[in-house]
Amino acid sequence: MPSPPPPRILDPTTLRVVWTVLVVLGGLALLYLLRTVLLVLAFAVVFAYLIFPLVKLAERGLPRSGRRPLAIGAVYLVLVAALSTLAALVGPPLGRELAALGQKFPEISAQIKSGRVISNIFPRWAGAEILDDLVRAHLPQAVEYAQRGLAGALSWLSGAWVVVMVPIFAFFFLRDAERIADSATGAIAEQGGRRELYQAIARDLHSVFGEYVRALVLLCVLTFVVWAVLFLLAGVPYALVLAAIGGALEFLPVVGPLAAGVTIVSVALFSGFVHPWLLALFIVIWRLVQDYVSSPLIMGRGVELHPGLVIFGVLAGGELAGVAGMFLSVPVIAGLRAIWRRLRDFRGG
Repeated sequence: MPSPPPPRILDPTTLRVVWTVLVVLGGLALLYLLRTVLLVLAFAVVFAYLIFPLVKLAERGLPRSGRRPLAIGAVYLVLVAALSTLAALVGPPLGRELAALGQKFPEISAQIKSGRVISNIFPRWAGAEILDDLVRAHLPQAVEYAQRGLAGALSWLSGAWVVVMVPIFAFFFLRDAERIADSATGAIAEQGGRRELYQAIARDLHSVFGEYVRALVLLCVLTFVVWAVLFLLAGVPYALVLAAIGGALEFLPVVGPLAAGVTIVSVALFSGFVHPWLLALFIVIWRLVQDYVSSPLIMGRGVELHPGLVIFGVLAGGELAGVAGMFLSVPVIAGLRAIWRRLRDFRGG
């Protein structure tokens, strides 16, 4: 009587599952190891989307042969000239205000460490001590979180290669944008409706990312200009520095405007500005204008997201990749939503 075959330790299905899990884990580990380079590539894509309309505009006046690289070079030269002019105009007064604010920091730090922040500003207010207790209880955690985020951003930007590689990678993205898109969609699906589906997804992602990046820059510039004019007219101390902080932090959804508002009101309080609460009221009104008027007008409908989803994305991005993760969280979520809508419509059709 023939003996039964020896039992298999692992059947082919189990082996495939184990292999798939190992490949996924290896891919995630590789992404983690290459996270700095991937962030540089992500910011290069953001920069490419920002200047893409200028490149298309410059192409109109150039000959067909080799006009894309020439257009990119011309746009780079214009940007360098514009930034140099802006630095020459705004740099000296901004530097003076930064120096004056730096000299004020020891006094501000001593007042914060004393634990009597609100009481020193409003000595006759009965609720000042209660607010001082809240400040003493939560200020160390807030300062630690802010220092960690700032240190992470500065350490990432400290390497000069980051600043250099972003425009270099953006140059290649812009030069071969159409070829990269065609190769990606062609490699995913070669025939039938799926090729059309992936081409539609690529168009949606292109539209969402482009609208988001350009709208975000416009919102930052708008915040800086409006705040600088108002602060200068109202006599707010360190007006240009505070306006620059507000414009720069506009890049970070939810967290950035909140941090900018708290910073500006705090500096105004400690610097002896006579109407700090009117300044706080203006910042709140400006936030409402930005969220419900400016953003819907500037950003396309495809970029609009639920506020709760934005807050979740910002917090998750901050935990995964710090300040850069906060910045990239909203376009990633908007892109995933665009993909989900296309897939839903395709399945429904």
